Amino acid sequence: MENKKKILLLTTGGTIASVVGTDGLEPHRSGVMERELTQLRTYYDITVKDVMCLDSSNIRPEEWQTIAQYVFDERAGYDGVVVSHGTDTMAYTASAVTFMLPNIDIPVVFTGSQLPLTDMLSDGPDNLRTAFAMAASGKPGVFLAFDRKVMRGCRAVKVRASGFSAFESVNARYAGLVSNRGLVLNDEILTQPRGEARLCKDISNSVFLLKLTPGLNPAIFDMLSALGYKGIVIEAFGLGGINVLSRELRSIRRCVEDGISVVVTTQCLYDSSDLRVYQVGNKLLELGVIQGRDMTTEAAMTKLMWALGQGMMPDQIAELFRHSLAGEITEDV
Repeated sequence: MENKKKILLLTTGGTIASVVGTDGLEPHRSGVMERELTQLRTYYDITVKDVMCLDSSNIRPEEWQTIAQYVFDERAGYDGVVVSHGTDTMAYTASAVTFMLPNIDIPVVFTGSQLPLTDMLSDGPDNLRTAFAMAASGKPGVFLAFDRKVMRGCRAVKVRASGFSAFESVNARYAGLVSNRGLVLNDEILTQPRGEARLCKDISNSVFLLKLTPGLNPAIFDMLSALGYKGIVIEAFGLGGINVLSRELRSIRRCVEDGISVVVTTQCLYDSSDLRVYQVGNKLLELGVIQGRDMTTEAAMTKLMWALGQGMMPDQIAELFRHSLAGEITEDV
């Protein structure tokens, strides 16, 4: 086949590249993927670079930065990039890299598998084919491909630990679906860059994710402030409900007054937080709390980490969260 699209595969480990070891599945380098890559080379001109070899549970913000740096530095001369990654934290990585690579000018597609490629029944071959097809599509952006679906990286959430339909695009339609017509893309989801591609990889680890529970000790907020956290994402009840009849409200007020950016999302996987509906929400807005709206928890966390890493002040962060950078928010929600 002439004029094959040139695709760069960056491997980071994960189940897709694992083999059975003495203590269970262990990730290996790209050599274990060679059988599938031989078939894919029938359709694509593929270059492979082993970036790291980790179970995704061990991938931290430092590794997000490494992946973003590789994509940005190595993308010249390629039509697209595929990143193989473990599934457990892939939604966090894909979301973080989305913010680190504003206006990325080629497709960057994360994928993985629930069963290793060495298993005869692995879902890995299908996921790789979908990812490579999206990487060759010419549609720029950061995506996640899984189970014949393609979604924005900042909208993906892992919803199953073992089922092959492991990821869903939350509060956003899929960017593409594989059918008997091949990879069918949704042009309404796909957007063109609004400027020159940049690498903005600085990120802050000083963000804490707190799942609200009835009877939570409000002292947790004071502890987070004392520990030096600069951002807190609260998964609140329903539309963003928080107990305002106790010391929680006073503790949150102190956090905001101390310059901590507090973002409120919802524990409900679908729909949006809306603090304007109930009295409890409006009291939070009066304090200067930021609405997470219909963002995923992964997107809210990584966007806040990224904003702090860029040196933004609380008022700048509040303004940033009013706008969608890469489709992570539905603008009219």
